[in-house]
Amino acid sequence: MEKDLKLILGSGSPRRKQLLQDLGFNFEVRVSDADETAPSNLSAEETVRWVAESKAKALLSSLSKHELLLTADTEVWQDDHRFGKPAHRGEAVEMIQKLSGSKHKVISGFCLTNGDIMYTYHVSTRVFFKELSQEQIDFYIDTFKPYDKAGAYGIQEWIGMTGIDRIEGSYFNVVGLPTAEVWQALKAWPERAI
Repeated sequence: MEKDLKLILGSGSPRRKQLLQDLGFNFEVRVSDADETAPSNLSAEETVRWVAESKAKALLSSLSKHELLLTADTEVWQDDHRFGKPAHRGEAVEMIQKLSGSKHKVISGFCLTNGDIMYTYHVSTRVFFKELSQEQIDFYIDTFKPYDKAGAYGIQEWIGMTGIDRIEGSYFNVVGLPTAEVWQALKAWPERAI
């Protein structure tokens, strides 16, 4: 990344903030109220890219010269069904029940822009859940209250430690930011090298 650029993280997610700090970047956080309702005709990959770009477009007017904006969207998809963030406990229970004993994809889209150039990427990880008992599901939801997480779970929490059989792809993508790909894209800016 160019040395005179200031990095802006367009996300209020504490997990994305921590991961970007762990990568060694100094940055400022700016949050938008972008609409995350994507057109229904888009594929899973197109959807996360669309949402990441929408978040970027909502913050474009706040960008100054020498600022580079990073926005992202992470979603859970199973059989072409998009799992959002659960609105209440019953919805969280239903989501985990559907994920239990089966596989799904976690897809992140991320967008980099300085206001003139915009590059958008996506990364996909397959997650395989073990069969979970209703007791495990209830314990997880009542203890961790995962209402701010797509698919009603965080892989870094208890359910990931006990209920996930394996993953194929980036672990950090499932947490909320595909760190290796973001690192590469930031280091390569403004060339599209990944």
